[in-house]
Amino acid sequence: KKRAEIDLRFKQGVIMLHAKQYDSAMKAFHRVIELAPNMPEAHVNMGFALLGKKEWAAAADFFDEASNLRSDQLNAYYGMAVAQEGLGNLRTAVEAMQAYLHRAPANDPFRTKAEAAVWEWQETLRKEREKTPAKPGKGK
Repeated sequence: KKRAEIDLRFKQGVIMLHAKQYDSAMKAFHRVIELAPNMPEAHVNMGFALLGKKEWAAAADFFDEASNLRSDQLNAYYGMAVAQEGLGNLRTAVEAMQAYLHRAPANDPFRTKAEAAVWEWQETLRKEREKTPAKPGKGK
């Protein structure tokens, strides 16, 4: 009976997430996490619902937990990168996306988008470094 509720609520959450009904998706995933706290997919999807609401820090926490529960949970690293970008932490975003790329198969459908994001973030960081004058005694 518990497993049936977990499956039902998870499916409902995914449908709501795809429909961009983030609050409803969050309610469903919250219930799944109550019933199955060690289910990384529920944490990841809660993270994506929070990304939809632009709640970057909370999303990052759920992605972090998902990757702690299962280190090969690819979409946790991808989501973490997006959350870190939202928080303005581009270096951390690059690291998270590189972790995703390192684990993702060559034919992963999100690989090209991930590679483009890493390139864009690295370019932004490079331009920021060029604007910042070197501190005395450094950069020689």
